[in-house]
Amino acid sequence: MKVLKVEKITDCQHLNLFSLAYKSKSDLVKNWTFASRSNAPIASLTQAQPSPDAVVVVPFHTSQKKLVIIKEYRVVLGGYQYGFPAGLVDPGESVEEAGKRELFEETGLTMTKILKKSPAVFSSSGLTDESVSLLFVECDGVPSDEYNEDSEEIEVVFVSQEDAMEILEKNDEKFDVKSWIVLNTFAALGRI
Repeated sequence: MKVLKVEKITDCQHLNLFSLAYKSKSDLVKNWTFASRSNAPIASLTQAQPSPDAVVVVPFHTSQKKLVIIKEYRVVLGGYQYGFPAGLVDPGESVEEAGKRELFEETGLTMTKILKKSPAVFSSSGLTDESVSLLFVECDGVPSDEYNEDSEEIEVVFVSQEDAMEILEKNDEKFDVKSWIVLNTFAALGRI
């Protein structure tokens, strides 16, 4: 497979569509349309590991001794989804700084310790080249929605191992893929 050409189709602020022409393994020229947060999508670059576009914070509340998840209204889904505090990494900002900021803005909680940081990972590479870094942290404080943006409707939920099992057993809930995987692991092992 070889990328021949990448062309930007739209011109929006945070996300754009691109058309990609590539040569298949049988030497046929094919096209693919995808979304990217970058003006220079990964397919057009030669770097091995991109910087993450966003951070997803997986917080464990040390005083409550519970995992912190959020239940957030997602316009595209037309309803609520379980997930984790997350957001774009601003220019000049580290993943850790973005994680601390997003955790506070979306939950009112304060990051106290970073436990682990993933490299840039991709959750839907058939649709987009967007990457995130998972930031596993300890936190403390009292939840607040005071710092939510106007477009955010977020409920902070403290989850024990048993709570995680109950949430996962509900068939009518929506989950971000990362939150389902972490909740499933937490339900099984009792740790993140």
